[in-house]
Amino acid sequence: MAMIPPIDYASASQDIRAEHDRELGLRGRMTNMKRILLHSPAAHRIYAEWFTLSDLLKPTLDDRAIWLLSLAISQVCRAEIPVTFFRRALIDSGLDPEAITPTMDEALLISFGKSIAADANAVPDDIWAAFKGRYDNTLLVNLVAFAGIMVATCVFTNAVRVDLDPELEGYRKR
Repeated sequence: MAMIPPIDYASASQDIRAEHDRELGLRGRMTNMKRILLHSPAAHRIYAEWFTLSDLLKPTLDDRAIWLLSLAISQVCRAEIPVTFFRRALIDSGLDPEAITPTMDEALLISFGKSIAADANAVPDDIWAAFKGRYDNTLLVNLVAFAGIMVATCVFTNAVRVDLDPELEGYRKR
């Protein structure tokens, strides 16, 4: 059971209901994590910037690359909700998360994700060298910021003990 309950829409303040409705309008669904974050509309908006940064990584990185990066971070952080969320994304796109052979670029992103999640002070120089050969500074800033929000998402779901959303249940790694 989550350490912080989700908002109760009926008794929530007008600013919380407005943020809730805005989120539903933008993304069409409300997860357990979002329902808890909505106790602070500002915190919800900050975490929702994950979507903004994800969009800024495109078209350089496709969805699969972003999902694999996010999955790698989530796995190192041992964050069941994000792990299951990205397993669902991969499975629903026709991929088997346990049988994916990453491209060279995806393997680099996976290594980066694992490194930044394990110890952001120790991202290997060879990863940075490879990134600098592939991406401009704007994309690099967006990539690191995206990874940071992904780590923050893992910290939030783990610390609060957010309950797994029912629609993710079938995507858990067995």
